[in-house]
Amino acid sequence: MSVTDREPQQAARPPAGRRGGPTVADVFRVVTDGALPVRVTAYDGSAIGPADAGIGLHVATARGLSYLLTAPGDLGMARAYVSGDLVLRGVHPGDPYEALRVLKDGLRLRMPAVGEALAMARGLGWERLRPPPPPPQEAVPRWRRAVSGLTHSRARDRTAIHHHYDVSNAFYELVLGPSMTYTCAVYRDPGDTLEQAQAAKYDLVAGKLGLTAGMRLLDVGCGWGGMVRHAAREYGVKALGVTLSRAQAEWAQAAIEREGLGELAEVRHMDYRDAPARHFDAVSSIGLTEHIGVANYPAYFAALRDRLRPGGRLLNHCITRADNRMPNRPGHFIERYVFPDGELAGPGRVVSEVHDAGLEVQHEENLRRHYAYTLAAWCDNLVRHWDACIAEVGPGTARVWGLYMAGSRLSFERNAIQLHQVLATRTGPDGDAGFPLRPDWTA
Repeated sequence: MSVTDREPQQAARPPAGRRGGPTVADVFRVVTDGALPVRVTAYDGSAIGPADAGIGLHVATARGLSYLLTAPGDLGMARAYVSGDLVLRGVHPGDPYEALRVLKDGLRLRMPAVGEALAMARGLGWERLRPPPPPPQEAVPRWRRAVSGLTHSRARDRTAIHHHYDVSNAFYELVLGPSMTYTCAVYRDPGDTLEQAQAAKYDLVAGKLGLTAGMRLLDVGCGWGGMVRHAAREYGVKALGVTLSRAQAEWAQAAIEREGLGELAEVRHMDYRDAPARHFDAVSSIGLTEHIGVANYPAYFAALRDRLRPGGRLLNHCITRADNRMPNRPGHFIERYVFPDGELAGPGRVVSEVHDAGLEVQHEENLRRHYAYTLAAWCDNLVRHWDACIAEVGPGTARVWGLYMAGSRLSFERNAIQLHQVLATRTGPDGDAGFPLRPDWTA
């Protein structure tokens, strides 16, 4: 446990359930199979698991137990952890990677028999099975978001983007570093700094798009304008970025002015569907596809195609599933705390949709391992700036980000998710793609 992550104070330490009823340790015995890989302690004084374990779980409050019991799986644990009712010991809350790795490899959950579960519920007291209100960082379920419009309508997309990206520009500066780039970096060597790797990513994108001075670039879902500024500053490109986050657009436009790039670069607070219809020489989409919705891929790639001149290039950079059979929707924690309405498809689905939109795929590569390095660097920033991050967004939101980034790192390392760049051209009716016989960029 970090000294900065204090356990909630208790006026008293009541038993987990009714007098003489089961303890928190008893609950863990019922719902787990085999030896625990961690030490579990609780507010009622009970404990289970090896005393010398390097990682510990402390159920600090009765509310924390209710979270675990009423929303099994990652959502219940996330609620308890974000609220401070479940404390991870042996790791820093800004980077709980090691705890997640140990739990994933060694914790085996089981479904108790009906009679066993009923006996446990009676012993604990039925009030313990009444779901507590979720932490304020949690988005409402999908069915309740209907008040904001249909899934991936313009209004609902604005709400989802606001939930994730308008946390605090100052917070993002602390976590992302000077580049303010919230997408996978490209590491030529594991020892590269985060800033070196992010610059290498932008150079890779620029090379694949064949950017040269005087070309026109559209960057959709541009974030804080990293690609826009890099293309203008390093390649003399006239670049326009669009984002649904007003906070991002304001920060990006201010950065453009600070760097003296106003004649070449611009970022607008705008839906990509409203981007200018004139033909650009190149279009980059770096981290937007995850927010589009798989059912909207045809319209999305058609919209990008229509903004390209004949012979122009599209670079689509996005997180994907490891295969095309996995479900598109994320787990409960990611859905409620990180990317409301987010969806991922397999890489084959992305390539197929690009082709079906009338574009020709020329190159594809998987940067999965690079994203694991990137996430480790972001977690390191969060740890180093933990106190400042707490002051900016509060402990609950900071815990969300540590949990999300460390968990995502593990998923990329284990090939549960991937990061694919797909390069395509708007090939003309005569078959002229304006593309070299062999790739002409440096990886």
